[in-house]
Amino acid sequence: MDKQVKFYTAEEIAKALRLHPYTVRRLSREKKIPAFKFGGQWRFRKDEIDRWSRNSNKGTATLK
Repeated sequence: MDKQVKFYTAEEIAKALRLHPYTVRRLSREKKIPAFKFGGQWRFRKDEIDRWSRNSNKGTATLK
């Protein structure tokens, strides 16, 4: 059985991590946060962001 993967926008990630959306997009461009572009907009996989969040200095936020 395939596991459903959730994707989020920069704005949703910014809210969850308590960062400004511009900061999230900048981190994405600098490849400091796991992200990919889809249709010209940054997208984020929930599982990758959770893993990154646990391993980063921020380390306190997880997505629901």
